[in-house]
Formats: sequence, structure tokens, C-alpha cells
Amino acid sequence: MSKVLEDDVLRIGQHSFQSRLLVGTGKYADFEQTRAAIIASEAEIVTVALRRTNLGQEKNQANLLDYLPEGITLLPNTAGCYTCDDAVRVCRLARDLLSGHNLVKLEVLGDPTTLYPDVVATLKAAEILVAEDFEVMVYTNDDPIVAKQLEQIGCVSVMPLAAPIGSGLGVCNPHNIVSIIENAKVPILVDAGVGTASDAAIAMELGCEGVLMNTAIAEADDPILMASAMKHGILAGRQAYLAGRMPKRKNASASSPIENTIAARRDRN
Repeated sequence: MSKVLEDDVLRIGQHSFQSRLLVGTGKYADFEQTRAAIIASEAEIVTVALRRTNLGQEKNQANLLDYLPEGITLLPNTAGCYTCDDAVRVCRLARDLLSGHNLVKLEVLGDPTTLYPDVVATLKAAEILVAEDFEVMVYTNDDPIVAKQLEQIGCVSVMPLAAPIGSGLGVCNPHNIVSIIENAKVPILVDAGVGTASDAAIAMELGCEGVLMNTAIAEADDPILMASAMKHGILAGRQAYLAGRMPKRKNASASSPIENTIAARRDRN
């Protein structure tokens, strides 16, 4: 294995991970399928919508924590929150339920149809949570200015959308994603909009530190197989980024050398 790959670790706040694929836990048939998909993906970070998933707050229902593979890092998220106050309240509840767990994914939605973020409320919630010593990974749009503001507040990772949540459209605005990456000092992870493994690879080739996805795996005909495909897409994209792609050219460039060939020597004579 290349020394570059051996040293290639995803660092978010105080945490380090080998996998750059983050997966959600919604939309699966049941917790057994959720577990199988997580195992197939080899993800080390799993995000959980606290408003929709039981992590122990409902004593008489199945608890997702009982189905997660050993060693998984939980990333409680504020999915379904439309106000700053609601999002902050959910993060505080997550910390209470998980015995002081500070790593959270913040999202404050602005519209139930597009599920685009309310960036004003997101900025406000981020300020409150960072001041309360949360390690905030934050979902936002692909605006480079907003992304920088969230970084300056103290978020440990900024997560611009590739496309609307659950759309499967892939990376719709790669130029903005690259602009965010080039100006960031924290990890940039694409969140939302990925539909298949090639979308994940493209995001990684752009220079993203990772990709978070849920629907692309859970709504596949075979979620377990798609989870594995996404693992390989992430790896391929990351390795291609580290390797450095060839330059694009307007004209052809022969893969075999022209100098010293039989035809070239004949022409000189």
C-alpha cells in the first residue's frame, strides 16, 4: 500500500477515522437491514435523527443502539428541525441521552419541500452550540460565504449539499464545492444529494474529505450491495484525488512514443 494511503486519515475535531463514508440510519426496512448496510459500508460514523429514531428515549421500543456494530461513532443530528431553538434543544437532548456525547450534526431546515437549510437560523444555532462546547458538523447550502462563516464560528466540519436531500441528483454545483474546499481550514464533507457510487467518487475527486449519505443506500433495490458500492466509490475517488489526475487537453496525445519508431526513422531518412 502507498505510504500516502497509510497516512490518510479523516480528522474531525478531536476524532480520527479511516473511513470517509458516513451513513444515515433512516428509510431502511428494519434495524437488521440498517445494521447489515452499515457493516457492508465499513462506515465508522453513523448519523441518527433523534426526533425519529429511538436511542433509549422510548423504553418500550426497539433501540437502534442495540443493532449498531461495535466501535461505531454516533453522530446525532437535528433532522426535522425548522427553528434554531428546536435544533439546539435536540442537541442538548442527545448529549443527555448519550452521556455527554458532544459530536453532533446540525441542520436547520427552511422549507419542507426543498429541505434547503435556513442559513440564518443555522448560523445562530451554530454559535450557541459551539459556545456550549459541542463539536458541530453543520449541514448548509453550497454558498462559499456561508461555509466560511460557519467555519469561523467554530464548526469542526462544514457539510454543503451536493443536491437537495433525497434527490439523488449528484453534485450539481462542483465549482462552488471546490471554492468552499479551497478556502476551508476544516474538513468539507458533501452531505445530501448523492445517488450512486459515481456521485460519491466525483465528490471525493473534487477534494471533499468525505461524503454523508442515507437515501442513496436505503432506497436502492439492494441496500447492502449499494452500501458496498459506495464504500468502493469513496475509496476510488479519494485515491484519484491523491494521485492527481492528468491534465485535460483539447487535442489528442499518443499513449505510445512517436520518437524512435520505425515510421519516425524512415521519415528522417
